Amino acid sequence: MEDKQQVSGTNSKKRSRWFWPMGLLATGMAGAAVVLRGCWHSKMSWPVRSQGCSYQVCTGCGIKRLFDEDAFRGYGPYSYDLERLVAHDHAKRMKNKSQDPSTEHRSAS
Repeated sequence: MEDKQQVSGTNSKKRSRWFWPMGLLATGMAGAAVVLRGCWHSKMSWPVRSQGCSYQVCTGCGIKRLFDEDAFRGYGPYSYDLERLVAHDHAKRMKNKSQDPSTEHRSAS
């Protein structure tokens, strides 16, 4: 009976010897993907209102993105600096406003 226990014990040791490196390899590959790609920003917070604008924060890395309350979705680039995002949005709105055609009423004659 001892022989059977030793045989079964050696099989489990062989399996565990391969199991640990394979788990380490899988974990290492997943970690490399995160390092190469970074955070996917898949878990964003609910919108927060501050400094006259709404934004969301990634719960994984803390990066911010402006949020449109009317369309109920995030827009624009990601940045850790909220003031930079607001300045970028303001500049974009001013550029679009200057490119819009004049809304003056002109007579047909």
